[in-house]
Amino acid sequence: MRLHLLLLVVASLAAIALGACGDDAAVSEPGPPASPGAGLEHIHGLGVSGGTLFIATHTGLWTAPAGQSKPRRVGSSQQDIMGFSVIDEGRFIGSGHPGPGQTDLPPSLGLIESRDGGRMWTSVSLQGEADFHALESAGDYVYGVNSADGRMMASSDGGRSWEPRIPPAAVFGLTIDPRSSTHVVASTEQGVHSSLDAGETWRPLNLDLAGLLAWPAPESLYLVGGDGSVQVSADGGRGWKSVGSIGGQPAAFIADGSDLYAALVDATVKRSTDGGRTWSVRAEP
Repeated sequence: MRLHLLLLVVASLAAIALGACGDDAAVSEPGPPASPGAGLEHIHGLGVSGGTLFIATHTGLWTAPAGQSKPRRVGSSQQDIMGFSVIDEGRFIGSGHPGPGQTDLPPSLGLIESRDGGRMWTSVSLQGEADFHALESAGDYVYGVNSADGRMMASSDGGRSWEPRIPPAAVFGLTIDPRSSTHVVASTEQGVHSSLDAGETWRPLNLDLAGLLAWPAPESLYLVGGDGSVQVSADGGRGWKSVGSIGGQPAAFIADGSDLYAALVDATVKRSTDGGRTWSVRAEP
């Protein structure tokens, strides 16, 4: 029964992964509110910077400041941001594909960076070579899964250079230990695994689980499954207990401090302030 459940979760997460397809400057004001047909769809990533929620999508980057539930487009770019991670306030990294008007760029953007809150992006590395999914960062370490060839890759210099890694199986989700940027946990087709050396070697933690991961505190490693169920581990992924449900199939999952954020496949973003037990709508199209 547990193996059957794992296979169902893996199939659900695989469907999400396959079907979802500058210089320093002052942060500018976001664009107009989203309207029907404006293009907020296929959420690939979430981030929080300065109390503002950022939503990386198939049609560009969107934002919902504190107290606002209707997202607004950031700048004018409509690039497909597949991977997304907040480095610092106003500083983001991402990956994906060019927007409709970016005809001078290759199909895969490699690693890109914004230092002005997502309005302008510049290339960091691997342009034309990589389309990173499951992009995670901590300090100078960056981890991602390159959908161009399915490989996991790791960088220890902020994404300027990369080394390939060989996880136990295809990776759906990654998260980094808040105490150590070389300790990474991966959710794969063969369960949850851990690496203490930046992905060079792996050991199994739980072969019956798969899902999206977030690790805000040492004793609180969270996993949301393909059915929306939320579990937490107090020991780095060896033991788990169920705590709640986001109420649907997940598309992205992050933590910001003690708050958890989950995007659903219908482009609704929910937030939990009680460790995943209850969830409320934070943003919606």
